[in-house]
Amino acid sequence: MGSLFSKQFERRKNIKAEKKTLCDLNENCGESYPGSDYRPADRKNWMAGLGVDKVYINKIVWPGTHDSATNKIGIPFITRPFAQCQSLSVYQQLVKGTRVLDIRVNENRRVCHGVLTTYGIDVVIGDIKKFLSETQSEVIILEIRTEFGHQDPPEFEKYLEEQLGEYLIHQDEHVFGKTIAELLPKRIICVWKPNKSPRPQSGSPFWNAGHLKDNWIDTDLPSTKFDSNLKHLSEQPPASSRKFFYRVENTVTPQPDNPIVCVKPVTNRIHGYARLFITQCFTKGCADRLQIFSTDFIDEDFVDACVGLTQARVEGAC
Repeated sequence: MGSLFSKQFERRKNIKAEKKTLCDLNENCGESYPGSDYRPADRKNWMAGLGVDKVYINKIVWPGTHDSATNKIGIPFITRPFAQCQSLSVYQQLVKGTRVLDIRVNENRRVCHGVLTTYGIDVVIGDIKKFLSETQSEVIILEIRTEFGHQDPPEFEKYLEEQLGEYLIHQDEHVFGKTIAELLPKRIICVWKPNKSPRPQSGSPFWNAGHLKDNWIDTDLPSTKFDSNLKHLSEQPPASSRKFFYRVENTVTPQPDNPIVCVKPVTNRIHGYARLFITQCFTKGCADRLQIFSTDFIDEDFVDACVGLTQARVEGAC
C-alpha cells in the first residue's frame, strides 16, 4: 500500500510539474504566428471562404478530431466518461469547421472505442452526407479503421463505395499538389485502414494507411506529449513535398494506474495549448511540416487556429 501511495504521489507531482511547464512556456512565448489573428466569417464554409482556386491540398492545416464519433459512446455517467473524446455529433463537428474525422469500427459496423460501442457507421455516413449536401466546396479527410482487437467488417469497402462513391477522391499522389477547385465535385479523401483485409491500392476509391501517418504516444503527461509532437513533426519532410498526410494530436491519454481515468479532465491538460504548439513550430523551424492537427472536444478556437495558419499559407505570409 505504501509503495502504491508513493507511486501515485510521484505521478501527481510529475503531472503538476508538466502542466506548469506548458503554462510558463505559454506566458513567455505567447501564441502569435502568421494568421493567428484570422477568424473565418463562416466556419461551416471556411475552405470556400479562402478561395477554392487558391487552396492547395498540401497547404491546408486540417483541423481534426480524435475518436470523432464517441459523443454517445457507452452508458451516460457510467462508462461514457472513460471513452468519450467528443461531445458533438459528426455533423456538428463538420459545421464547426472540423475537416478530418477519425472513425473506428468493429466487425458489426458499429463505431467503437476499445471495448465500448455506440451507434452504427450509418449514423456517421448520414451526418457526412447531410453536411456535404449543405455545402459546395468543403473537402473532408475521412479516416476509418478497424479498432484494435476487432475483425474487419465484411464487404466494408463495397458498402462505403455504395454510400459515398459520388464524393470519393480516388487514391492518386498528384492530389497533394492540386487545388480544391481541381478536385471538385469530389470532396472526400477516405483512408481505409483494415486490420487484415487487403489495403487499398493506387487508383482505388480509398487511400491506405501509408497515406495518413502519425507518431502517437500513450501518455497522460502534457509536456511530454507536446515535446514528442514537436520532435516527430520536425523529422517529417515539408508538407509541400510529402505524398502522405501527417497528423499531430493535441491530446493526452488516461492511464490505468492513475486515479484520474476519465478522458476530459486528462486531455484538458494539453487542450488549451494548440496555439502555443503552432507558435513553437515556427520557433523550432518546423511550421511548414504541420498538416493535420487533431484534438479532443474540438472548439471554435482550435478550428480558427488551424484555418488562420492555412490562410497565411494561401496568402504567402509564411
